Amino acid sequence: MPMIRLTVPAGCLTEDGRASVQRELAAVVLRWEGAPDAAFFRAQAWSYLVELPQGAQTTAEDDAPRLLVDVTMPQGALSERRKAGLVEEVTHTVLKAAGLAPDDASHVWVLVHEQPEGTWGAGGSIVRYADLMAMAKARRADA
Repeated sequence: MPMIRLTVPAGCLTEDGRASVQRELAAVVLRWEGAPDAAFFRAQAWSYLVELPQGAQTTAEDDAPRLLVDVTMPQGALSERRKAGLVEEVTHTVLKAAGLAPDDASHVWVLVHEQPEGTWGAGGSIVRYADLMAMAKARRADA
């Protein structure tokens, strides 16, 4: 049940990248979470694209584009190994969408936000990680 927010300077993504990056990022995050590839879980992986106006992003050094990916998920959804894999694959996905080379990986930051248990609400109720795991297990058994 991740929420993904990709923030980029306007015009930074290629045409193909802009058209596909949100779904690609959602698929990457779900895969690293270990969620079943099922319509229910894909529909819960929300992805936002925030394009900043020209000149709204810079560094103290230069104006080269920097791309920020915020991934919010329930606390405990990822081990340290899975977080590392997620960050690596998200970085490569964003580089590809922007038409940047692997050498530009330092221009992509991935921030993983773990939402503490009892603080994520959906559908008017608190969503607990254990409930998500039970749903995933049931979906796998049905598959």
